[in-house]
Amino acid sequence: MTAGDIPSRLPSALADDDSILPFEVAALDQRGRVVRLDRTLDEILAAHDYPSPVAKLLGEAAVLTVMLGSSLKFDGRFILQTQSDGPVGMLVVDFISPGNVRACARFSKERVEQAIAANLASPGELMGRGHLAMTIDQGPDMSRYQGLVALTGGSLEEAAHEYFLRSEQIPTRVRLAVAEQLTPGADGPKHRWRAGGILLQFLPKNAEAARQPDLHPGDAPEGTAADPTEEADAWVEGRALIDTVTDVELIDPDLSSEVLLYRLFHEPGVRVFNAQAVRAQCTCSRETVEAMLKSFSQDDRDHMVKDGRIEVTCEFCSTTYAFKPEEVGANGEAPRE
Repeated sequence: MTAGDIPSRLPSALADDDSILPFEVAALDQRGRVVRLDRTLDEILAAHDYPSPVAKLLGEAAVLTVMLGSSLKFDGRFILQTQSDGPVGMLVVDFISPGNVRACARFSKERVEQAIAANLASPGELMGRGHLAMTIDQGPDMSRYQGLVALTGGSLEEAAHEYFLRSEQIPTRVRLAVAEQLTPGADGPKHRWRAGGILLQFLPKNAEAARQPDLHPGDAPEGTAADPTEEADAWVEGRALIDTVTDVELIDPDLSSEVLLYRLFHEPGVRVFNAQAVRAQCTCSRETVEAMLKSFSQDDRDHMVKDGRIEVTCEFCSTTYAFKPEEVGANGEAPRE
């Protein structure tokens, strides 16, 4: 769909899985993006045997990363990484513009099983306390930018709101949803993961209006002035509309992003722009793994030899690369301790 206003009469839902759809609500000085992940997320999660709550948490992180990374105005990378003391100690999602994404999680199997048994497997409980880092990498000749936000037992949505409040000072509302679909099949039910998300930001022409202390992203403003400005009214309206979005609407395969936006913003008017495709794509290769091995010390390489070869498995896509010792400058047998 080319850039333009959404018509008052819409066709049935359009196929927009694995896509990023930017939009603008000019009357409210707001912009945003809708992200839908279907095969992309399913391919990422199929490479691992994650427990369902861990897979769902990583799916939320993937949607959030794609929404934020797709805002880059240059070719680069956006990396989201958590480090925390919960059963899921680390999440890593790597978005490479314009639309490649990969993701993985590290977790304690025993602690996750205990959390599930105790009904304590919400995203916040799985992550626990720690920090969320968002890194923008513009390439080898440019400096990196990194923003940090504390994880205090809340959700990724809450962490994103806190990030924009503290780091960007842009009123922002984020909604994330992930679910596992079950469809009947000849050999039993088939499992498939879907995810969706929507991001809305308040970007008035008067930049100071977006930095008013009563405009807390995602939360009801505390101490709202008795006579709020028109800018504040616009953000309150936009945020209230986003809060009506349900998880089902974000992941429904029969509801297109365009129709969802029309439902939300048909009164003030909404304009959509060209959608960007997203796909699961790992950056590993035999050549890069070989170069990494050769960068290790002789002793490290020698100790990696097992049964006459060295094997390295990518944490993102689970691809295993096998090398003969001589290919990477290692001795044929690992030295005895």
